[in-house]
Amino acid sequence: MASEAWTVRRLLEWTEDFLRKKGFESPRLEAQILLAHALGCNKIDLYVRHTEEPPESKRTAFREMIKKRSEGMPVAYLVGYREFYSLAFAVSPAVLIPRPETETLVMQSLSVLKAIPSPRVLDIGTGSGCVAISIAKQHKTALVTAVDASADAVQVATANAVKHGVADRVTILPGDLFDPVAGQTFDLIVSNPPYIGHEEFAGLDKGVRDFEPRQALDGGVDGLDFYRRIAMSAAAHLAPGGAIFVEIGQTQGPAVEALLTTHVGPGKTYVDMSGRPRVVSAKRPL
Repeated sequence: MASEAWTVRRLLEWTEDFLRKKGFESPRLEAQILLAHALGCNKIDLYVRHTEEPPESKRTAFREMIKKRSEGMPVAYLVGYREFYSLAFAVSPAVLIPRPETETLVMQSLSVLKAIPSPRVLDIGTGSGCVAISIAKQHKTALVTAVDASADAVQVATANAVKHGVADRVTILPGDLFDPVAGQTFDLIVSNPPYIGHEEFAGLDKGVRDFEPRQALDGGVDGLDFYRRIAMSAAAHLAPGGAIFVEIGQTQGPAVEALLTTHVGPGKTYVDMSGRPRVVSAKRPL
């Protein structure tokens, strides 16, 4: 009796079962994303190709991705992109993978920018550029400067700015925090800085701990190193009445509020879609 053919349906079913047994949270979705990538099609196209038997070359590529996924490599790095704020951002192991929770940073930022005709925005630690580029896409006259200490991250973010048609309004610079913008002021400063404390690393998901760039995660012993540095310099780079919004870990709200209140103005914490503290803001007095 001939062995059963490896159709799209069978590949999906086998992979979903395999990933479930490995303990992954979304085995069906991951199987679909990885197979669609291997076949060079959209995920939705798989539904009309269930009886198709992909060629061996495609199945080999798919098996290699499944092997890497089973070892913990994030799906976003395997396929080379991640959706964020309804846009697909290219990612590599040089940058942090955009998270849905970070969309809160974009939403709160846009809420204060909508009343400003041509706001000047600074994004510190831009990574893939997802925050800076999303703000520029939503606010058509915003002028955004994005900085990152990683030259590889700058390259990824620059490519994303070009891809999404905002390279004329998003300037991406290499350098540490405010160094590349010495003497400049902005209507808004945003940042999703590294905020994982040293004791937290052991408890991180393997995909984060072993594959995402430590430089983009390591916030020092208590996770607050970058907030201290940003807070101390922020007021000098804010126009009068300008605001700063930073993403935080869910236990860091009070400490970051205190830092921004001391150095900028009264701090305020916002929650994400799950109701967890996610963003802290402060406004420089007029």
